[in-house]
Amino acid sequence: MTKKKSPAVNLSTPYNFDVPWEQLMENKDFVKTFLSDVLEEYIVKQRWYGGKSSRLKYIELAEYFRIQQNEEVYYGLILEVNFYEAFYQHYFLPIAFVSDESFAKDDRILPISIQNQEGFIIDAVNLEAFRKVVFERILSALPKDRTRVQYKKSPVFKDCQYESSRFMGMEQSNTSIIYNEKYVLKFYRRIYADRNPDYEMSRFLSEKKDFKNTPAYLGSVQIKDQENTNITIALMNELVPNDGDAWDYMLKELHKVFSNLEYKNIRIDRLPRTELFLRLDIRDIPPQIIDWVGLNIFTKIQTLAKRTAEMHIALGSEFEDTAFTPTRFNGDYTVWLKNRLLYQFQNRLNAVENNLHKLDGLALELANEFLEKKNEIRKRFVNFDWTKLKGERLRVHGDYHLGQILVKDDDFYILDFEGEPESTIRDRKVKQPPLKDVAGLFRSFHYAIYATIFNNQEKYKQEQEALFEAGEILYQYFIGLFLGTYIVEIQDANINIGYQQERVFLLKYSLLEKAVYELGYELNSRPRWAVIPLKGISNIINH
Repeated sequence: MTKKKSPAVNLSTPYNFDVPWEQLMENKDFVKTFLSDVLEEYIVKQRWYGGKSSRLKYIELAEYFRIQQNEEVYYGLILEVNFYEAFYQHYFLPIAFVSDESFAKDDRILPISIQNQEGFIIDAVNLEAFRKVVFERILSALPKDRTRVQYKKSPVFKDCQYESSRFMGMEQSNTSIIYNEKYVLKFYRRIYADRNPDYEMSRFLSEKKDFKNTPAYLGSVQIKDQENTNITIALMNELVPNDGDAWDYMLKELHKVFSNLEYKNIRIDRLPRTELFLRLDIRDIPPQIIDWVGLNIFTKIQTLAKRTAEMHIALGSEFEDTAFTPTRFNGDYTVWLKNRLLYQFQNRLNAVENNLHKLDGLALELANEFLEKKNEIRKRFVNFDWTKLKGERLRVHGDYHLGQILVKDDDFYILDFEGEPESTIRDRKVKQPPLKDVAGLFRSFHYAIYATIFNNQEKYKQEQEALFEAGEILYQYFIGLFLGTYIVEIQDANINIGYQQERVFLLKYSLLEKAVYELGYELNSRPRWAVIPLKGISNIINH
């Protein structure tokens, strides 16, 4: 299907439509003009638009629905963006009509005259009146909403009224609104024909399992599409007062650690090492390492291990809701896993071959090793034998890293359960070994160590290679201490994650999978950092 491009729109001349705003979306001329002449130019400039690396072919209106209260009417549009590369994505865009010149000067989508009243169509999230309507519709939601646009709320969301709303800040893929400085409503921009895992996991953990270390679920907005499928449009949670995320926290702490090499005159070549995946207690960490690193970061890692275990215990202790009941490894899972990983691996091999010219030093050396050992890596992925695995698979976070964790005083709060951005919505709901989340966090530790070295190189007197060596030693203690705490908690709660040999196999497998996944992003976005996933891959295949 090919559509002719219309000439570019002159945004200074308003279009005139002789229908009331409440009937505008039924006007075929308006819809055609809006989709082909206007939105194609508007959407590609938005931060939340995820199709920037593909060529937009045309936009169709998949669904539209009203978001209204009394006389106030706004439209929610679900746009199907089709690409020349023969795939499509769906996006949510709420729109409002404003006639006041002072509104949304930077966010005008289209100047328009409706029944001779001049004004602008804007993204409705910029309008306080719209944000208030959404808040009040959730707050007044009925227990059994059978309408097409469904507002849902938790029993704990009550006894309040709208006071204020503001944007949360510089988000990429979604738009979050803070209400009354107490609640957060996340509008999903890229949407899927299914309930969002973020909604499912948030509601399950806070309502059914009373897991305290995630923001409490308060409500949601969903619509039923033409096929009667539930689509999650927005999710409301409590706002957890916090000191920032664990990624920024870790970078600050690690900068102190690397600065200590000089302040304390520490010889990197004399630092004692530990074995990879050896479970450690804080008492097992040698005095020389404590002298260099201090105790604070190690006690924080123990707390984070405890919270991660508690999340998996909540997710692994459900026996009624089949979406959350633990399940065994089987042949179907194995076929799904191998197909997915072999496709991704081939994609990354091509990326490395095409980007070798951008690499030098250790990164180039490791990239060549990656290419030389491609058959060995492929074999690692193929050698997944489910018959030897005795542990269970659970619903997991799926995209677990330091940026998804908030720090508050000496504690951690886990958020953003949407899953891995590259995965389909169905793949994100597949039950996985909980050690997949643990491996994601370990890769995040590895990233934080290397990011600290890259970001502060001129401040450290040691050569980069020596800093990398110190970082690898530190990384092994981090994961040993994390595992020492995590496994005790998990086993005490009778969650079955397999025996020791199985756990090490699953960790290595998941770490390799995650590092291969990361490699694509780094080669495309910042080749200098490709050394981080390449080093992660090298650690596993040479261990």
